Amino acid sequence: MSRRRQIYEGKAKILYEGPEPGTIIQYFKDDATAFNAEKKGTINGKGVINNRISEHIFTLLGHIGIPSHFIRRLNMREQLVKQVEIVPIEVIVRNVAAGSLSKRLGIEEGTQLPHTLLEYCYKDDALGDPLVAEEHIACFGWASQEEMQDISAMAIRINDFMAGMFAGIGIKLVDFKLEFGRVFEGDFSRIILADEISPDGCRLWDIETNEKLDKDRFRRDLGGEAEAYQEVARRLGLFPEGVSEVLDLNSERKKRGK
Repeated sequence: MSRRRQIYEGKAKILYEGPEPGTIIQYFKDDATAFNAEKKGTINGKGVINNRISEHIFTLLGHIGIPSHFIRRLNMREQLVKQVEIVPIEVIVRNVAAGSLSKRLGIEEGTQLPHTLLEYCYKDDALGDPLVAEEHIACFGWASQEEMQDISAMAIRINDFMAGMFAGIGIKLVDFKLEFGRVFEGDFSRIILADEISPDGCRLWDIETNEKLDKDRFRRDLGGEAEAYQEVARRLGLFPEGVSEVLDLNSERKKRGK
């Protein structure tokens, strides 16, 4: 059996060459990082849960007309996705003040914003993914004006859908990040949603208690990271047989090399 070719390894995922031209296999790791990888650790079962949550959300977004790179889930840790040219811009969608926004502007964490706020960061680990304005994006040609219109319109629509989805299971969507890519069709390209949507890139708080159900538990040394991710998956109804049982089964399969 030939070994598949690895294309890229990031902080949370590994990308492999796909079975067909224009496809990639996206593998979800248990590795956890924070503060631009200055803090590193492991959240047991995170890759399994993020794979399922991201599959679920991307599938639902497809039902409302959001185009994405997602094709199908292959197994507990892998997805088949379309190969895209990633736009080097991370889109931060904010509904409630938290994290870096609170620190930068001195706004108390948990303050409801007057309206949804979109922020953009230039994707460069060496620079710490700096905050940029649309003028920077246009000036340096990272995305065209038409592409940014598509990106911002999709980001707002995704937020509207996800905020309602999470509210329905007692979770407040505080903020989240999105990445987009270009797919080429002949001489033309179009923008589609890429990467993943999971508790790794979302701030999710319990509506009643404001308990954090996301990677902030790892960033802030709160503990209970695995349980928080499991709780999000449980509320979404993704593991009806029980999250812990699924993760235990997966662990046994890995030990046996299956």
